[in-house]
Amino acid sequence: MSVTTQVPKDFDAENADNFEDIEKQFAVKAVQQMATYWAILEKVPGSKLRLTKMDDDIFEHLKRDFPEFDPAEPINEDEMKSKTGKERWRTFMMAYDKKIDDYNFGTLLRASPKTEYGEKETIFVPRMQFYAVEIARNRAGLNDWIYEEAEKERQKAKGNTQGSSSSSA
Repeated sequence: MSVTTQVPKDFDAENADNFEDIEKQFAVKAVQQMATYWAILEKVPGSKLRLTKMDDDIFEHLKRDFPEFDPAEPINEDEMKSKTGKERWRTFMMAYDKKIDDYNFGTLLRASPKTEYGEKETIFVPRMQFYAVEIARNRAGLNDWIYEEAEKERQKAKGNTQGSSSSSA
């Protein structure tokens, strides 16, 4: 049984008890979001995809606040989660507090645009970081390979299906 509730306004995540069931629910939701995003990238080239209504603003904001960010390079998790990194990202994310739903919800992000999701290739980040990074990757065409690989598989499967269905006509 699934129960959906709003987080109380006075909830302090930093000092909250870690309840195993709550952690599992967050993990399930993060994995569902990851699988959904991957499935979309397999059906639509990332360069043609919009993740939010504010993609343009988010992309410009990222370039302004993180001019050194290169979407083609793997993310340095230690740097991102350092004291300075956390402060920079927190300031960036707070601009979307009332604008992007679940902007601070935990989400899985690939450390590199060249890899699939995997245990060692994935970072747990707030959703706003995911949006910023993935919008930049999509704009640069760095996720298009996922669609291209899936398209090759679809063509291969289509060829196999056509070859085997001709005798049943």
